[in-house]
Amino acid sequence: MTVLSFAGSRMLAACLMLLTFAQAALAQIGMTDWRGGPMPVTLVYPTAATARTVTSGPFTLVVAPDAPPLEGRHRLVVISHGTGGSAFADHALAARLAQAGFVVAQPLHEGDNFRDQRLAGPDSFRRRPPEVTRLIDALARDPAWSGRLALDKVGVHGMSAGGVTGIALAGGRWRMLNLVRHCQQHATDDEGFCFQGARDGAARAGRQAAYERARGVPELFLPGDLTGWHGGVAEQPDPRPDRRVAAVSLAVPLAVIFSRESLAAIRIPVGVVSADRDEVLVPRFHSEHLLQHCTTCSRLAGLPGAGHFDVLWPWPDSVAREVAAQQVRGGLPQPGFDPQAREAAHARIVAFHRQHLLPLP
Repeated sequence: MTVLSFAGSRMLAACLMLLTFAQAALAQIGMTDWRGGPMPVTLVYPTAATARTVTSGPFTLVVAPDAPPLEGRHRLVVISHGTGGSAFADHALAARLAQAGFVVAQPLHEGDNFRDQRLAGPDSFRRRPPEVTRLIDALARDPAWSGRLALDKVGVHGMSAGGVTGIALAGGRWRMLNLVRHCQQHATDDEGFCFQGARDGAARAGRQAAYERARGVPELFLPGDLTGWHGGVAEQPDPRPDRRVAAVSLAVPLAVIFSRESLAAIRIPVGVVSADRDEVLVPRFHSEHLLQHCTTCSRLAGLPGAGHFDVLWPWPDSVAREVAAQQVRGGLPQPGFDPQAREAAHARIVAFHRQHLLPLP
């Protein structure tokens, strides 16, 4: 029997990894609806089946519906959509991850999706990280998928409000009082965030009055729903609530509500994509807050000329107009934004997850 040297073993492993990447690069994109609990989930994955054009409402995708995934085990990346979102708008990124060999799970967050926004905002922020944990648990139990997934290291990607999901799963901690204090000081500068969902003058005045009621009040006398902490585990060397989450990427994330101290305590790699003309979540309050205080965070891309929703694709014009009409500020695609910059950012997100989640055990 021939025994490989250490160097030879490493070379063989590298060759096998390159072969896996080459097979994935040649793969088509499979997509299926899956439900391991009350929350609908879209799975996107590499397949050998032939893709075809599929239309769902205004969205057009090229996928192989309900096709079998490629043989072997794959890493999982969970994508957490933005407020009122769906799986379709993040499909370009999900497809690139699938071509790189990942299985991508896109949950439709309860009460904060394109069909139902009754829990949008802090209620959803609290619910999203446990929803991701339950999703991973359900896939680990699923007879069709458990054997195809290596779940000791899981990636998470969050866009906009999905950034709360990702940062909390990385170990960041937030509270409503941070939101209130920020909006007492920066309501005009960051009005797209501070007045999100306040669509008329009366709603805006009510939101402003709620912020003002807490002005100058010592924390001791404020209600628990303002001062209570959510997200990571306090006073632990590793603050992650789910230790399987090993890498987090974020696009135009909602981040200002997280404490500086908890961001500094994050120990896993976090990659950030920002958009310099984002008026929905102004970068200096959100992306830059995260990058300034999180020592394991790095900027994957800063998209010049991009608005908040320019990170998404496909983004049909009818959807763009409808979503922009719900924003207090910004929301429309930015004229002159180069879509190749978005494609390059997606490539960097894929490379980030490859770097931190591979090789397989």
